[in-house]
Amino acid sequence: MISRAGRSWEQDIIIPRGVDNRVAIDMVVKHIQLLLVKKSRNHQEDLKRLGQQAEDEPLSQNVLLLKQSKQIMAINTILQDPATDDVDFIFYFDRLAGLLVERALENLRFDMKAVQTPQGNEYHGLETKGETSAVVILRGGSCLETGLKRVIPDSRTGRLLIQSNYRTGEPELHFLHLPEDISRHSSVLLLDSQMSSGGAALMTVRVLVDHGVEASRIVFVTYSAGKMGLNRLLKVFPDVRVVVCTIVEDYHERWLEKRYFGC
Repeated sequence: MISRAGRSWEQDIIIPRGVDNRVAIDMVVKHIQLLLVKKSRNHQEDLKRLGQQAEDEPLSQNVLLLKQSKQIMAINTILQDPATDDVDFIFYFDRLAGLLVERALENLRFDMKAVQTPQGNEYHGLETKGETSAVVILRGGSCLETGLKRVIPDSRTGRLLIQSNYRTGEPELHFLHLPEDISRHSSVLLLDSQMSSGGAALMTVRVLVDHGVEASRIVFVTYSAGKMGLNRLLKVFPDVRVVVCTIVEDYHERWLEKRYFGC
């Protein structure tokens, strides 16, 4: 079809008489609704099957658990204590978020580089290869942004919002903003405060892959995650790496962003 401006338009559906043809429009709407219901059922069946397969499987080598040093255990104790005031909670979580991001950076790609030291010696080291950006899953991932900016101050950051349908429980994408050239970035950090069933993580990685980001370049960074959610994600996308501070029970309640933001 050719527009008046001379540009070609591609049409998926052509309805004679346009908006006045209410019968045809109603038929199309009902057909689309049936397709969406079928897709939702298939998605839930896939998640259920993945969950059954993931229950007894060991964690993938791509699950990178933060070393449980005495320092990390002390910070976790402060975060888990209901008596911790809001100022201290934010301070210590931001500190832990920085450690998570630093652990994620160990998975970046590097090139060899030699530099001259102030003493006139040659030092053979490394430099990061290409650009590293981040994508924040709203709103939980926003808790990790202070830590991200402390470690990578000039990191370009995208955002997306995924919410579960209250009827089906299926994750739905409501908002998306990504850097235009994200497919050319060397690494992409995906930030979320907690991972439960893995449904939102699966959808987010799928969105990035659909925008040209290779799964092997994605590093998912989260404070806590359940074993089932981790195995679900890595069974579908085995090349993704996950940096996590603590492993919790499956379907653990999301509490961290409420505590961090105070609401």
